[in-house]
Amino acid sequence: MKLSQLVSKRYKETPADCQIASQALMMRGGYIKSVANGIYTLFPVTKRITRKIENILREEMDAIGGQEVMFPVALPASMWEESGRYQSVGSELLRFADRSGSKMVLGMTHEEAAVHFARDVMDSYTQYPFMIYQIQTKFRDEPRCRGGLIRVREFTMKDAYSFHTSQADLEDYYQKCYDAYNRIFARAGVPQVVAVAADSGMMGGKISHEYMLLTDIGEDSIVLCNECGYKANMEAAPCIIHNEPGEMEDLQKVSTPNVKTIEDLCAFLKIPAQRTCKAVVYQENLTDKIVVVFLRGDLDVNETKLRNYLKAEIHPAVLDENSPLAAGFIGPVGISKEVKVVFDRSIQGIESMVTGANEADAHYVGFNVARDVGEVSYVDVAKAVSGGVCPVCGKHSIRIERGIEVGNIFQLGDKYTKSMNMTYVDKDGSLKTPIMGCYGIGVGRLAASVCEVCRDDYGPIWPISIAPWHVQICSMRAEQEEVKAASQALYDELTRRGIEVIWDDRPVSAGVMFSDADLLGVPVRVVVSPKGLKNGTIEISSRDKAMLEKRPQAEAADFIENYVREELKKLNCHL
Repeated sequence: MKLSQLVSKRYKETPADCQIASQALMMRGGYIKSVANGIYTLFPVTKRITRKIENILREEMDAIGGQEVMFPVALPASMWEESGRYQSVGSELLRFADRSGSKMVLGMTHEEAAVHFARDVMDSYTQYPFMIYQIQTKFRDEPRCRGGLIRVREFTMKDAYSFHTSQADLEDYYQKCYDAYNRIFARAGVPQVVAVAADSGMMGGKISHEYMLLTDIGEDSIVLCNECGYKANMEAAPCIIHNEPGEMEDLQKVSTPNVKTIEDLCAFLKIPAQRTCKAVVYQENLTDKIVVVFLRGDLDVNETKLRNYLKAEIHPAVLDENSPLAAGFIGPVGISKEVKVVFDRSIQGIESMVTGANEADAHYVGFNVARDVGEVSYVDVAKAVSGGVCPVCGKHSIRIERGIEVGNIFQLGDKYTKSMNMTYVDKDGSLKTPIMGCYGIGVGRLAASVCEVCRDDYGPIWPISIAPWHVQICSMRAEQEEVKAASQALYDELTRRGIEVIWDDRPVSAGVMFSDADLLGVPVRVVVSPKGLKNGTIEISSRDKAMLEKRPQAEAADFIENYVREELKKLNCHL
């Protein structure tokens, strides 16, 4: 490919509204063009990258027995009504009616489609286990699009679905997928991706893992242990802290005029937040019932844990003059019977705390749960914190980092097969319900995530396994016949050997040419210049600046081919 013929454009200035580095570089470098909020056109350069990611995905899925299929993007609502998700999933699911008035959805995930496909085809135990996968467009009406391809509404995803006759068989295959995913990310050039225990969310099931690329711009908080290697998403990590009990004190009501926040309360009474009992108020979506969570004042509520405990969707409460609660002064003593109360285990064992008195401008000091409320059930609904206790090794070694979710795997059990009446005939002639696993990777998100961590200030540094081309030839003074002839000869020879080459044949300045080369991020750069040719040499360097060589013109093709092959081999890839 000649750069002069490439359908693309690169920009000196960063477009407005770019939130993170990878988005800015991909917008400047001619990788993506915004069409609408969270919807992008991919340029040819990006399609070359995503196609290579897709090839890695296909190779690894095929290697563990996967068979590729293709499900529709537009699906009848009846399919989602069978599983119950048509009602339970929120506005992220795009619902519409076709011209005949039939209810339809755009697939944001395809568990229902997989069961619909397989239930009339795989009806005997002799056909199990099996796994089907697709690489397909999906649509999720995401309310908080950000970071270019990191969080979008329309996206391409590899999603796979395995079907099994026993839990043991599912667990065995789940491990194969777990290992395959580690290979996928290593081959894509980001071996620093970590698998963390996760909450299954709307997907259902009891066991799931997310694959997180650790980076400061990540949206998710990851809980890690420095001692034993424990890893979990914040949504799934237990919050374990050891409280100093202190001494029991008498319960006393004190005047706290206009002191409504924990920060103000601690300043007013000159106490640490760890000695306060904080109230956080929610409402259940379906009933509007008020839920009050009491937890230690220095902690925050993990809303996913709370949803799972309540088995209900929630939102922050809106309190008005008719509310049974005194906003800013809520406490467990004498709280209204109209509300549901949840006690987080972070306040268990503390003998004396400060909490709201359930009346304006007043708090209690000396509050003790057992004495002043009675026997309660404690649950874990708080977010884990740095310095907390690891649930595996028991040490105060927890740290919190940020990460981008680039993949996920779930043990779904029979959530979908049972609700959609999928059965098979077992060896004894009885009808049984199969169980499922599902396994997803967002293709565009992975490309953007790689860009986020594999870059410098000037552009991406694409791993050679997914780079748009292996080599970029930069012809200095391309209009000179000697430079043009040498570049053409090298281009033809490398192409003949199976090396992917982009040739910048434009009559532009060296500054423009190298700036564009940085934005394209091709791993190997070859400079053909009048000065070099006069000395019989060609300059070869790597985008990451780890390699710089001047090789005789006659040896350049051999050196480049060997270098490319060795770099691919490091990532378990090949020409």
